[in-house]
Amino acid sequence: MVYQWVLIALLPTVGYQGCLSMLNKGAVSFTDAISNTISLSLFETVFLPIGRLSVQIAYAPKKLYQHLYFQVLTAIFIGILLGHFYPETGVAMKPLGDGFIKLIKMIIAPIIFCTVVTGIAGMQVLDKVGRVGIKALLYFEVVSTLALLIGLVVVHAIKPGAGMNVDASALDATGLTAYTAAAKTQNTVDFLLNIIPASVIDAFAKGDILQVLLFSLLFGFSLAAMKETGAEVVAFINKVSQALFGIVETIMKLAPIGAFGAMAFTIGKYGVASLVPLASLMGSFYLTCLLFIFIVLGSIARFAGFSIIKFIAYIKDELLIVLGTSSSESVLPRIMAKLERLGCSKSVVGLVIPTGYSFNLDGTSIYLAMAAVFVAQATNTPLTMTQELTLLGVLLLTSKGAAGVTGSGFITLAATLSVIPTIPVAGLALILGIDRFMSEARALTNLIGNGVATVVAAKWENELDMQKFDAELNTPQ
Repeated sequence: MVYQWVLIALLPTVGYQGCLSMLNKGAVSFTDAISNTISLSLFETVFLPIGRLSVQIAYAPKKLYQHLYFQVLTAIFIGILLGHFYPETGVAMKPLGDGFIKLIKMIIAPIIFCTVVTGIAGMQVLDKVGRVGIKALLYFEVVSTLALLIGLVVVHAIKPGAGMNVDASALDATGLTAYTAAAKTQNTVDFLLNIIPASVIDAFAKGDILQVLLFSLLFGFSLAAMKETGAEVVAFINKVSQALFGIVETIMKLAPIGAFGAMAFTIGKYGVASLVPLASLMGSFYLTCLLFIFIVLGSIARFAGFSIIKFIAYIKDELLIVLGTSSSESVLPRIMAKLERLGCSKSVVGLVIPTGYSFNLDGTSIYLAMAAVFVAQATNTPLTMTQELTLLGVLLLTSKGAAGVTGSGFITLAATLSVIPTIPVAGLALILGIDRFMSEARALTNLIGNGVATVVAAKWENELDMQKFDAELNTPQ
């Protein structure tokens, strides 16, 4: 009897013919088996259709609501509604967004370590690592400089701060204390020395991307030099890497909750009304980011032989998570995995993406240039050509090393203005209320910029599997 019920339970999986085959092997009549439990007519009218439907559902394409991008987009929309109509409740949702970001940050350092180590250890020619690194840094410098220049050109053309006639001395700068305290002036030597960790444990404990990257590079080179002797260690780290990406997949299921909490908090705390007075700056910034993505990055992508539109469609899930959490760091492990799936070699992805998160922040560069000049315009602070060039030079330094986390752009802006006495730091109070809304565009532009940089670097080094690349970009996600 138990055997017969098991067969009926298996119907949705193995189907009618499968059960019949199993019964024939057991020298049992299928009709007799069914008649001892249920009538054949009931089987044909109820169980068989259910079995067929189950098979159809199992092999059917994903429904819209099952896609991560739809879930995140819905969560963002609900978060906006909650924050707008119930501000206090929206603000109380902040731990949901913070918790999700912390879960992701928990896994970033070990994933960078495993990806970089296995990528470098598996390279046949170690000279290629240095070549990729130098080319990537040159690319970062050129593109981020373009981002700064475009930001300066647009803000001077539109003049979003002109006519505000704000008296900087009358501004309430008490809310800036936390940011200016964090914006310690750091020269180039300090920045370079900070890349060297006090200890390996300290680097992983702080989650400092550049420090972890440095140790990972050294460890990877050492394993590569050991050749066959280090093969077992490389194989073990590769298995650890697979387990870590499994953890990432689990964490990403919580992305809609994190996006909901972060967006509900943002709208609840600052309110949609806070956008109106400074809509000109926000509109100019969003427009500039779009121009940069589709013209500058689009041209680079076209030169490299792919469509920026298709690439954006390929990473749409990650973009929506960034939109909700306002942090490009929230998808760092996932974008690394996705670029590998796209056909970029593990060594290039492991080197370019973590480095790009410090040296290739295109969205942050645009923001810094526009926000600094906006404050000058709003406070009627004239800037000479020499001062503009000085500002550009300082921004070239301060824009490097800004982490991909929420609020880092504003801290970097405070650091920039603190070394340029011409522009009043107190003027930052003007944009403190809307900085969180501009953070999304910064993070989105940063992510797309680093993704394009990785593909370009992989293509330069013939480390891009074009067959996989074309198949992934042309397959509906």
